[in-house]
Amino acid sequence: MNYLITVLSDRLQAEAAYSALEKEGFPLSQVTILGRGYKSADEFGLIDPNQQAVKRARLMSYWLVPFGFFAGATFSAIAGLNTFAWAGELGNHVIGGLLGAGSGALGAAVVGGGVGLITGSGDALPYRDRLNAGKYLIVVQGAASLTRKATSILRQFEPENIQDYVDLES
Repeated sequence: MNYLITVLSDRLQAEAAYSALEKEGFPLSQVTILGRGYKSADEFGLIDPNQQAVKRARLMSYWLVPFGFFAGATFSAIAGLNTFAWAGELGNHVIGGLLGAGSGALGAAVVGGGVGLITGSGDALPYRDRLNAGKYLIVVQGAASLTRKATSILRQFEPENIQDYVDLES
């Protein structure tokens, strides 16, 4: 499935572009307007980078926290640390494991959440920013021939941006 995303500056331009596509016989089920009064980014399915970052952090924590616990307890046992005399030998290893698990959780939050927030949004964040600024998006979904035909029609409206994407997962 191919996607053609066109950024238009105002509602009138977006409606005119939509009408032009309708006149050319495009299936209206494959043409969507995003913006105020139409579909929102969430309704259409543009990913929210914050939700994706939290999801990645949670997924990373599933293996980093247990690994951190095991690594911390192992390090404490190998090094023979007696940092907390009141905890005894086994207690020191457990505390070492808990500190390792905490480090794993911190690593999941920083790498999965922070780096995921910066790199995981792709082009969704700029499109969300444009929608928040009052712009409108026309999205055409379909075969490559359909999006090429839509490109030639939509260029006459002098869009701010026009971008073609190929979804390899579908």
